[in-house]
Amino acid sequence: MRKWLLPAALCLAVVLPTLHADEDIDALRRDIVRFGTETEIAALLTDLRTEGTDALDGEIIALVNGTRNQNILTVAFNFFGERERAGLEDRAIHAIDERFDEHSETVLAAINYLGWIGAVSGMPVLREVIDSEERRFLNTAIRAMGRVGGAAGGADADDTAEYLIEFYEGRDLDAGTQREIITALGATGSSAAVGFLSDIAGDGEGGQFLRMAALEALAQIGDPGGLEAVLAGVAAGEPHVRAAAVQALGPFSGSTVDAAILDAFRDSFYRTRVAAAQASRQREFAAAVPYLRFRATRDENHTVREHSIRALGAIANNEAMQTLEELFTERRNPQRVRLVAGEMLMQSQPNRFLDAFIAEMDEARQRNLTSMYNGLLRILSNTTAGNMEPITRRLMAESGIVERSYALEIAANNNLVALADEIRTIAEDSNQVLARRARRTLDRLGLQ
Repeated sequence: MRKWLLPAALCLAVVLPTLHADEDIDALRRDIVRFGTETEIAALLTDLRTEGTDALDGEIIALVNGTRNQNILTVAFNFFGERERAGLEDRAIHAIDERFDEHSETVLAAINYLGWIGAVSGMPVLREVIDSEERRFLNTAIRAMGRVGGAAGGADADDTAEYLIEFYEGRDLDAGTQREIITALGATGSSAAVGFLSDIAGDGEGGQFLRMAALEALAQIGDPGGLEAVLAGVAAGEPHVRAAAVQALGPFSGSTVDAAILDAFRDSFYRTRVAAAQASRQREFAAAVPYLRFRATRDENHTVREHSIRALGAIANNEAMQTLEELFTERRNPQRVRLVAGEMLMQSQPNRFLDAFIAEMDEARQRNLTSMYNGLLRILSNTTAGNMEPITRRLMAESGIVERSYALEIAANNNLVALADEIRTIAEDSNQVLARRARRTLDRLGLQ
């Protein structure tokens, strides 16, 4: 008997209390939010995060506004922040205001939350934390302030950049805090920071990590005024600085930029070649395809190969697609190479390559290549194409939980309402997690 790996969401039953046959999982989850321990609530939020659902957000907001339990507050701020969901701003600001009476983990989670959602209302309290230079919270608050400034944009972003530059220049800061400020300046997206960042990037006497951070920040801002500093970094003696500079070329344009990217494919430091592939991908740089083809098929470093494959998928011209097809169908290639190439084929031209993809998936199953088969199923579950109904119907008829679970995702992503009867059958399955996923699929398709 084959033992296929289960998606994380299907492991839900092991963290929820045992369900009785007549107990509704949605009702149980609501009860956990209302009455559960911090451990039970943390486990529930982990599962909700895996499923990507916001069904209980209202109940969680009510819980957070009515509790002082530090562990619950921490996991809730993280849960909402990672999904960039508003609703906890006031409670987060209160936790930061009262930070001397709160656990450090809770305060850090609250600060991060304000940054994740770009809460402009949190700017005053973030400035207060930074001005006080409280070591426990300083770097996190700087990072959050950059995100909030970037979310606000315009004059607010410029004001944030100027404040951070003044703080950098007016205090005796360690290298870690300096690096956080540089990163935060990039997050603001403000052109007001370009001159300051360019000076750091071009400072040959400065630390390489600060220079790399400045180059990354210049790329994030993307202002043409920063291009000269980035091009100077491409010729730097330190290999890590060169790699950061090449990667920073992505947002910029011009023949000089094009030539620098192509030349970077020749660099003996593998991270510089990775950066060249990433910049080519970001720009959909067709002239780089011959270089990417060579790197995807022959580079000694597997990371260079993978990034080159992804760049070919983003460019997706005839030569790029031919290379991807060859990499995917050649069964002697490493499994990871084949999976990445297959993913790019399904993202770029799924209708053209769907039959070949399914054939390779069936071959992997027949040969008991479990990780390959599961990887191809995962790619297929994220594919939208014109003829997904037959393979989806076939997977729904399988006895395995994995196949049916991925089939539900395919049905939802491709709006396969013709499979309503098959989905309803799965909704009555004895596996409660699978049945619940089927019911959610019916909801996504607008079916009863």
